[in-house]
Amino acid sequence: MKEKKDMLCLSSIKLSDPIISGKSVKSEVTLKKTNGDEKKFSLIIKYESNVKKEHLPLIRMAFCMPLLNYGLFSKKFILDFQLSKSDVDILQNLNVIFSRDIFVNKIAKRRADFILHDYLPKEEEIDAKDGEPKAAIEPTKIVPDEHITNEKIDSNKCGILSSGGKESLLTYGILREIGAEVYPLYVNESGGHWRTALSAYKYHKRIDENTRKIWTNIDRFYLFMLDNLEFIRPDHRKVRADTYPLRLCIFPFYVFSLLPVFVDQKIGNLLLGSEFDDLLVNPSYKGITHYFGVYDQHQDYDIVMNNWYSKRIPGMYQWSAMRNISGLIVERILVSRYPHLAEYQRSCHSCHFENGKVVPCGKCSKCMGILLFLLANKADPRMMNYREKDILDFSKRVKPSSLRLDQDEKNQSFYLMHNKGNTTEVKPVDHVEKIHIYRDTCDIELVPKQFREGLMKIFEKHTTGYCKIEREKWVPLDKIKISV
Repeated sequence: MKEKKDMLCLSSIKLSDPIISGKSVKSEVTLKKTNGDEKKFSLIIKYESNVKKEHLPLIRMAFCMPLLNYGLFSKKFILDFQLSKSDVDILQNLNVIFSRDIFVNKIAKRRADFILHDYLPKEEEIDAKDGEPKAAIEPTKIVPDEHITNEKIDSNKCGILSSGGKESLLTYGILREIGAEVYPLYVNESGGHWRTALSAYKYHKRIDENTRKIWTNIDRFYLFMLDNLEFIRPDHRKVRADTYPLRLCIFPFYVFSLLPVFVDQKIGNLLLGSEFDDLLVNPSYKGITHYFGVYDQHQDYDIVMNNWYSKRIPGMYQWSAMRNISGLIVERILVSRYPHLAEYQRSCHSCHFENGKVVPCGKCSKCMGILLFLLANKADPRMMNYREKDILDFSKRVKPSSLRLDQDEKNQSFYLMHNKGNTTEVKPVDHVEKIHIYRDTCDIELVPKQFREGLMKIFEKHTTGYCKIEREKWVPLDKIKISV
């Protein structure tokens, strides 16, 4: 019987000190393999204005973030620059969290076949230490914390990490309605992902002078890494899948890459489009705690970042406006209250151009979920450029068992789509249409006071009330008093 091969195939990943050149920053990544070979890649971010020298600590942290996807496979991260104590603390914290999540959700319980089978662990032999990172973090020097900026941050300004998805578009619409000064902020990856955001970006660029965009080649870096990890199948570029082969640490790179914009514009709120996620307990696999691969969409990530901001950018605050409502309700509010924004939503893994318009594929898992939400809310998917054939095929052929969505949300959506009861396949789950109140995953107290009442009043108009956890079940809750 063959022995399992070791995935620890890199002696080190070295990151050079970023070089600022006008509007661009660049850092060289050097992989040293355990066989002695070396490979290099230049990571790049381009901004719309010149990068200031005082932004260098933020750029350094941005370029560190992608490395955290590979803490299980390298002996050390060599950082050719100094970091503050809080910088090192958050990197070490995220290295542990993401290594555990990647081990559980990409290796032990993988959904796609990217890893050569000789390297896969036997389930019965897995223990908790397998999920711990192998890479030590080695900056040239650790220095005391200093504030990156001493200028006053504006708590009414809100920067939204925008993608053309329903959550970021709805966040934009609601915050504008309740009086915030909003900045739609886009990250243009060099690959096909940009097609998903393009329609919304062009709209925002046309109507809102606060719109900003940065460009990066981060998607090429991830492919470079897959090409150089010996346990990844050589033909990985040809494998069709709607999940990433390995990486999970995605949003932190976007967050840190955009922080120079926040500092320049004195934007006090950083918003991610993280919707309600029904994690009633911290999941564990073989003694390894994890977040089902969505840690950077969990409020725990916001809390960790806010602790870092307090030491490095006082006045900055990270949160999500969507965390108390399900995707079904996000879509409902967007299409009914802000149809002028909904028409630019493109939630699809494989958008393409038809007659100059960006069109969703209508077949990937993202499209299936959006079609379900639209049809459940009695909205016309053609408003988002879905083709007639894809709409008809979904209504006739797609069954609840064929979709990979939260079970409760899926059942309630099919129940509504089939006019509340004309189907025997699903039972209604009423909490899906309510506002969720639960301190561990959707704590309403984490919404800034100046936005809390306005946000909840809008939610109340499109939901069926509130709910809370009681004996590990969602139960109705009388209307809460919102403290402001």
